[in-house]
Amino acid sequence: MKKKRLGEVLRERGQISSDDLTRVIESQQQDEARGDQGSLMHLGELLLKRKLVSKSDLTSALTEVTRVPYTDCGKLRKVDSATLSLIPQALARRCCALPIEIEGGTKLALVIAEPQNLQVIDELRFSVGMELIPHFGFREEILAAIEKFYSGAESVETGETETSAAGDSGMEFISASSLRRNINATHEIQSDLLQKCTPAVRLVASLITTAAKKGATDIHIEPQTSDSVVRFRIDGMLRDYQRIPRSMQSSVVSRIKILSDMDIAERRGPQDGRFLVKISGRSLDLRVSTLPTQYGEKIVMHLLEADLLLREPASLGFPAPIAESFQQMLGLPQGLVLVTGPSGSGKSTTLYYALNSLHKPSINIITVEDPVKFNVPGVNQVQVNTRAGLTFAASVRSALKQDPNVIMIDEIRDKETAEMAVKAAQSGRLVLSTLHTNDSISAVTRLLDLGVSSSELATSLTGVVAQRLVRRLCACHKTVRGNPEFISKLKGAGISDPPAMESAPVGCEICDLTGYKGRVGIYELFTPSENVRSAIRSGARVEQIRSIARQSGMKLMQEYALERVREGLTTLEEVMRVIPFETARFAYCRSCGSEVSPAFLYCPFCGEQLHEAPGNGKKSDAKSRKSSVTGPVTR
Repeated sequence: MKKKRLGEVLRERGQISSDDLTRVIESQQQDEARGDQGSLMHLGELLLKRKLVSKSDLTSALTEVTRVPYTDCGKLRKVDSATLSLIPQALARRCCALPIEIEGGTKLALVIAEPQNLQVIDELRFSVGMELIPHFGFREEILAAIEKFYSGAESVETGETETSAAGDSGMEFISASSLRRNINATHEIQSDLLQKCTPAVRLVASLITTAAKKGATDIHIEPQTSDSVVRFRIDGMLRDYQRIPRSMQSSVVSRIKILSDMDIAERRGPQDGRFLVKISGRSLDLRVSTLPTQYGEKIVMHLLEADLLLREPASLGFPAPIAESFQQMLGLPQGLVLVTGPSGSGKSTTLYYALNSLHKPSINIITVEDPVKFNVPGVNQVQVNTRAGLTFAASVRSALKQDPNVIMIDEIRDKETAEMAVKAAQSGRLVLSTLHTNDSISAVTRLLDLGVSSSELATSLTGVVAQRLVRRLCACHKTVRGNPEFISKLKGAGISDPPAMESAPVGCEICDLTGYKGRVGIYELFTPSENVRSAIRSGARVEQIRSIARQSGMKLMQEYALERVREGLTTLEEVMRVIPFETARFAYCRSCGSEVSPAFLYCPFCGEQLHEAPGNGKKSDAKSRKSSVTGPVTR
């Protein structure tokens, strides 16, 4: 049976004429054309406002159509403050809904202007965490009741000590969406933040403020059996921060999803979104991801600070020789420059620094990214959209028709993209991109495995930067005499003359008792020489390419890392946690260039003495003999 509409019911009852109904509907459509959202209740309010029907006739017809009882908010004497606390005042005003009674401890009765608006009902249900029993009411009556009852209600406290300061944090939420409901949500959270009356809003604000203050890169909200745990990723390590009661889990998740332009009714599939926040002058772009788990939706908020682009490239922390060579590579008119490393090693940051240093009016720069992490003024940034057919390869192919000087590809993931990158580098463009490899020279093997021609790669490859991030010792660290275990590890790592002293973490309030504050970059630069290019063309193994590069003076990231340990910037344990140090280590003979074990006294290939034999008493020749062998090489 077809469901009747309000106008049909009133007309069948003889309570309104067809002409009057037609005029009111036309007026409603004009309001919608002007941007006012019409609804079933809006039509009823227009009829009542024009005195075309009586209030009793209208409420009776609305009850028949909606099958929802009518409640006159003007006749309500009192609403319990505990009931009001379930829906924040700003949310109640935006949804035009007034909570009136908790029934059985599990259900909430409320009066709402649009009981058939499922999106509003779902938002309220998730915010409250209870089943809803809707009653309908007229908008003006509900808004008047909201002002009346909330003005006398006491502010709701969360019980969390750190959330009380959230309202004084100088935080401003900015919607990244053009939808009105998301803009309203940002206004609401800003209003509630100032009023300090909404637990979920204050908690979300507190988490973001604290994470930004501590320098966290990610916020994890993970539902568990009885509560949700919040963890921050600081300096690459996850740390427990606090726990959220089970009763607040739904409202916190809903709040974040609304701000991030997500569908709050969708809980069975993953979603992605973003929103912007300004905290005491700092601009943060929060990329939000949800994932359904056994106990609810897990949320990860990735904090990106756009102001990082304003800093100088030298602040990357490159060693002087690498910084100079890297700038020279960026100054070339064409070639392929790669940055390699695992996820979270700062590859994208390095590329954005490069873009920032390259940007000038005379250069056309196009980037192909998934997703676009930072908005760089003056740079043409393309967002990959696989569903629309805009893949990495298709984007690069189209970008080449736009007369670019520089092309930045977020990541080389497949054969077609790799081939397009190499051809773009050969055709007179400077191409920047990233790869996931353990070291710089392995990038050659990776591209060859993807199907790139060895001759084309040898011609186009300009340089590869491999990098890692290790935690930096806090200023509270101490210097102690190196114990035998420390000295043994350094010798095993390839340092023949380990320092007598070592730096050790202590822990203070600044570093949250971890002993580490901030991170320092460890880099490795591979610039192919003519001998290396010949080896790549001939299909040489990665070990042979590495040996040739080492003979040309290339230093490995392991050697740079051990220098940071010697300087007291970090610890050996931290370096070995991040950077692979294998047990099998090799050096090469400067006489014949062959790789040999550091344990050998003589080169097995040419007979050149590599080290001074113990106990021979010839100290004067020790330095000259040691000069015939280089440092360790990790294979």
